[in-house]
Amino acid sequence: MGLFKKHNDPVTETEKNLVHEEDGMGHDIQADVDAVMKKYDRESNTRVWEGGPKIALRVLMSAFSVYCILMTLFSKALPERRLSLFLGFIIIIGYLVYPARKGAARVNHVPWYDWILMALGAGSFFYFAINAFSIIQLATKLQPIHIIIGTIGILVLIELCRRCVGLPILCVLGVLLIYTFYNQLSWDPSFYKALKNIVYKLFYTTSGVIGTPVSVCYTYIVLFIIFGAFLERTGIANFFISFANRLAGWSSGGPAKVAVISSALCGMVSGSSVGNTVTTGSVTIPMMKKTGYKPEFAGAVEAAASTGGQIMPPIMGAAAFLMAEYMSIPYAQVAVKAILPALLYFTGIFIAVHLEAKKLGLKGMPKSEMVSWGELAKRAYLIIPLALLIFLVSSGSRTMQFSAAVSILAAIVVGFLNKEERLTFGKIVEALEAGAKGAITVAVACAMAGMIAGCITVTGLASILINAIVQAAGDATIVGLALTMICCIILGMGVPTTANYCIMASTCAPILVQMDFPMVAAHFFVFYFGIVADITPPVALAAYAGAAIAKANPMKTGFNATKLAIAAFVVPYIFAYSPAMLFENVSGPFAVVQIVISALLGLFGIAAALNGYLYKKIPILFRVALIAGGLGMMIPGTLSDVAGLVVVGGIVLIQRMSARKLAA
Repeated sequence: MGLFKKHNDPVTETEKNLVHEEDGMGHDIQADVDAVMKKYDRESNTRVWEGGPKIALRVLMSAFSVYCILMTLFSKALPERRLSLFLGFIIIIGYLVYPARKGAARVNHVPWYDWILMALGAGSFFYFAINAFSIIQLATKLQPIHIIIGTIGILVLIELCRRCVGLPILCVLGVLLIYTFYNQLSWDPSFYKALKNIVYKLFYTTSGVIGTPVSVCYTYIVLFIIFGAFLERTGIANFFISFANRLAGWSSGGPAKVAVISSALCGMVSGSSVGNTVTTGSVTIPMMKKTGYKPEFAGAVEAAASTGGQIMPPIMGAAAFLMAEYMSIPYAQVAVKAILPALLYFTGIFIAVHLEAKKLGLKGMPKSEMVSWGELAKRAYLIIPLALLIFLVSSGSRTMQFSAAVSILAAIVVGFLNKEERLTFGKIVEALEAGAKGAITVAVACAMAGMIAGCITVTGLASILINAIVQAAGDATIVGLALTMICCIILGMGVPTTANYCIMASTCAPILVQMDFPMVAAHFFVFYFGIVADITPPVALAAYAGAAIAKANPMKTGFNATKLAIAAFVVPYIFAYSPAMLFENVSGPFAVVQIVISALLGLFGIAAALNGYLYKKIPILFRVALIAGGLGMMIPGTLSDVAGLVVVGGIVLIQRMSARKLAA
């Protein structure tokens, strides 16, 4: 769900003109956006509907969004019934939206087998919803018909996941299902009994497809997705880009810094690294290339910043609200705890961008081409819905559902006030439709997360995996963190932000909690590494999307994005060992200040080493020393901080003196 839309907004005319400029090879950037989205963002690989069928589908999806809002706010039905109905409707609209394969562009066409899958899958969940009470009473005494229905429902949902989420999560689930069958058969060789137990656990209980992830999705996430869809249509993304231009566009390499700021702000509420990379990148990447940045660097900056938007408080792609729910702490605490890690992340990117600009001798944009602060102030009302949501949730006086619903109404009101991008009835329907479409991917991914958690519970694999990692790590907790990091990156490939966190919270966070890491640090650790999967080769979808817009080499762009986002690979280790960065177990204000300052200076050293430039080109030995010194400053402890400061400070001084001599 990207936030940037192109409209006739005079405030951002400069940026919009850049979108349509050719990139030097005769390509129109904006013309390629849809193709890029379809290639790298599975949510964009949709069927083509026109005329009456398109209107009918729009009405159906809008009605589903309204249904979700009303049911979330007012329904008191049995959870099994509510969640089964929800997934039944998800299957209907999911199979109407997503074809079986890429490139299936036949207009107004749904193959006969998709109609059958849709009917069987939705029918399975509706059957459970209608008969929920009696089936719950049966427990493990299910009849063969119940087993058939549950199996069909699971398989149809898995196929929908393949279409709209991708294969990585299904590979993990497939391995777990095979292991689950093996585990059950080791107790009893009867295949039917094993199937019955598995289907009962994964389909008919709240430990499977209708488990905590789907419950959270139904209760909170869908409303936030709908809110984001309405916010998108208020024109707030154009405001963010114009604000970022005014704030940093004038400095050295300004357009890249604009990309960092605007993508962080837009990505914060978008919930999709890939979607945000493409939508804001269609503006920022041409701006960076025109300034003089290499294509692979321009694409990498946008990808790293858009991915970082998912960890940007106070929204964090809606994950902040989920973290509050999973950890049973107030939302306001989650938002505050996320500030310092996010600050370090974006500071690292800023440093790299600034050094690259200095190395290339790049200038900023003329202030005459930017929007005035006065014009921006006139449009500041666009942030009211976002501010209202944060206030309501932080106050704790209202439920998240109520807060989201009120914020949706506020976004509608603000949309009517915006003269340049006035909200119309058509846009309202469009927002409801977009909200429903966004809910499909997240709900399906959450259902898969529920099944993964269910398989782990049935087999006792959680304790086995935890014990295995703990034993492998021994006394070296760094090994346990590294193994957990690898698990998170694999599980997070191609998964939307909110569903990503649901998976990490259910599977990987307990590993670190078992290793005696603080709960908050454990959840932040797994969330960070689940997110960076989008810019980590070989499956770096956000980076590849940025490369496609920039007309750059995808792998080079991916490695550049990884270098730019180096903080995301280091900072989680810092707060794992020093929870004071998350304002946990704080001995005093000085401890926090020391950690932040030393981490920032350490990031500067590492960024300079990776970039290879500081006043002038850095010799290879100095680069190695800068990395060592930077890491030393990021390792908690006064002694390591002092040693790292001496190394980094010494090299900075030597480089500066050498550059002055050359200049003289």
